[in-house]
Amino acid sequence: MDHVLDIPKLRTPEEAVSLIKDGDSILVGGFGLCGTPFTMIDAIAEQDEARNLTVISNNLGEPGKGLGKLLLTGHLKKAVGSYFTTNRDAVKAWKNGELEIELIPQGTIAEAVRAGGAGIAGFYIKTAVGTKLAEGKEERVFNGERYILVEAIRARVALIKALKADTLGNLVYSRTARNFNPMMATAADLVIAEVDEIVEVGELDAESIVTPHIYVDVVVMNRYEKRGGVYVEKQ
Repeated sequence: MDHVLDIPKLRTPEEAVSLIKDGDSILVGGFGLCGTPFTMIDAIAEQDEARNLTVISNNLGEPGKGLGKLLLTGHLKKAVGSYFTTNRDAVKAWKNGELEIELIPQGTIAEAVRAGGAGIAGFYIKTAVGTKLAEGKEERVFNGERYILVEAIRARVALIKALKADTLGNLVYSRTARNFNPMMATAADLVIAEVDEIVEVGELDAESIVTPHIYVDVVVMNRYEKRGGVYVEKQ
């Protein structure tokens, strides 16, 4: 970029995190650490106004990394997701009564968020029928098969990670870092997109745009750098 771009939606991470409220529910993109908005997570960890957060994400990062940082800083009240055992801090916090956990099968949480963004109140699914995860849920039989009702998921805030944005806020993603991010962008009242690069309108291949700018409220520049295919904190 050889000139200053006009980016109305651009904010610093600190400005963006000020929009998050104490007790908020937050959708957070990422699978493991891939496609995780590290900069925004750091900004949350460094402030005290927004705590008691309910995070809806596939997992809670790794020990001390990604969402794992918010465990150590005590910002999380509850975690909703499908795979927490890769982070021993999450298991420890749950055992000590410091963190509520709600387990949802991975495909189910993906569909629940997609439904939330599409205005669908709920759907029936066979996954988890007859298990503890089905306890308390409405059950129906279709064509001789048992199904349980799963309610859609929405949140007040979504923190997503994309590769590039244009100055309007249209987003493209990098391969598998796309994961849960596009669907989460449709299922929140406030969407904060962390990106590696911002370009002029028209520079993105229109066929590659996954998240239209109408879904994006705030754009934040990533403060990490990629080394060997992995994002690390800048020295």
